[in-house]
Amino acid sequence: MHHFKTKLSVVALLLSTANFLPVSTAFAADMELSLVIKNHMFEPAELKVPANQRIKLNIQNLDKTVEEFESHSMKKEKVIPAGGKAVIFLGPLKPGSYEFIGEFNPKTAKGLVIAE
Repeated sequence: MHHFKTKLSVVALLLSTANFLPVSTAFAADMELSLVIKNHMFEPAELKVPANQRIKLNIQNLDKTVEEFESHSMKKEKVIPAGGKAVIFLGPLKPGSYEFIGEFNPKTAKGLVIAE
């Protein structure tokens, strides 16, 4: 019985100190950014992100037409319905610049992700 109480005491101690331990970066939440498609353009057109970190990109399409987020350099494609929303996970990206376009409006819907 004494051995069982010792184990319980150790477990209780570990649980009580768990709130004070630093959180590992492996469990850190993804950085979240928002991107809006409006008048066949991305707003903002430039996103600065930390290099080597995964990014959750929330995209909202305010246009009345469908658009496709496309980036060859980041190897991402995602169709966003008219008036709809989508989520894309980027990275972790090495330091550098990564272009993206709206596939259906490539002349106006252009953007850049800068990983620093």
